[in-house]
Amino acid sequence: MPGRKLRDVQAEPDYRQIPIDKVGVKDIRYPIVVLDRKNKFQHTVASINMYVDLPHQFKGTHMSRFVEILNEHRGELTIRNFPQILEKMKVKLAASTAHLEVEFPYFIEKSAPVSKSRGMMEYRCRYLGMLGAERDFMLEVEVPVSTLCPCSKEISERGAHNQRGRVKVGVRFKGFVWLEDIVAAVERSASSPVYSLLKRPDEKYVTERAYDNPMFVEDVVREVAINLGKIKKLRWFRVEAENWESIHNHSAYAFLEKKL
Repeated sequence: MPGRKLRDVQAEPDYRQIPIDKVGVKDIRYPIVVLDRKNKFQHTVASINMYVDLPHQFKGTHMSRFVEILNEHRGELTIRNFPQILEKMKVKLAASTAHLEVEFPYFIEKSAPVSKSRGMMEYRCRYLGMLGAERDFMLEVEVPVSTLCPCSKEISERGAHNQRGRVKVGVRFKGFVWLEDIVAAVERSASSPVYSLLKRPDEKYVTERAYDNPMFVEDVVREVAINLGKIKKLRWFRVEAENWESIHNHSAYAFLEKKL
């Protein structure tokens, strides 16, 4: 009926005396703007999860308010404004703890090593933030790499087997770091980077570079750790590398974590 006040069921009391750690919305596909070192900003599409805690006395939270907060920021989700968004989630939803997870593809223009042909490389990135009694923010980046097996090179009379791999890095830091610096640290740590566009002279170069720079998956995580250690603003990182072996029916895996 016109003029009738609608019942707010979510705000009604709950008598089971059970608080909920995380409640919210998941897998929101949303256009966002992130910082880009070369072009200042980059437009991309993210998958977003937003959660708050729910005290035991409330039946539910107001799901629409999460989307309203995204709309207020017009999709600008950067390392710099993450704390403000988390604080707004706490205030608007009367919560003591807020969580925000943003996963998106990030593109970097990359030139081939010899021909200098340009192509766009995609890197999967995540912002993971929490604000409660304490605050936490972690940046994750997945970087494709290529490795060549040192053992295969040593024992084979001709050639050596190589494989594609993936390095996943998570970092905590003070101040600000560029995604591009994390990617560069990883790509320097493998037998060879991966490119989106290669001409024949580039293929020759990449193949020979990998052969001259063989690495086990253990070597990769150690080299990544060394190169990340050179980024002065980092205070913690974790590195995991997985090689999809070309001659084995399994993947090779290594992981390390370090506080700086």
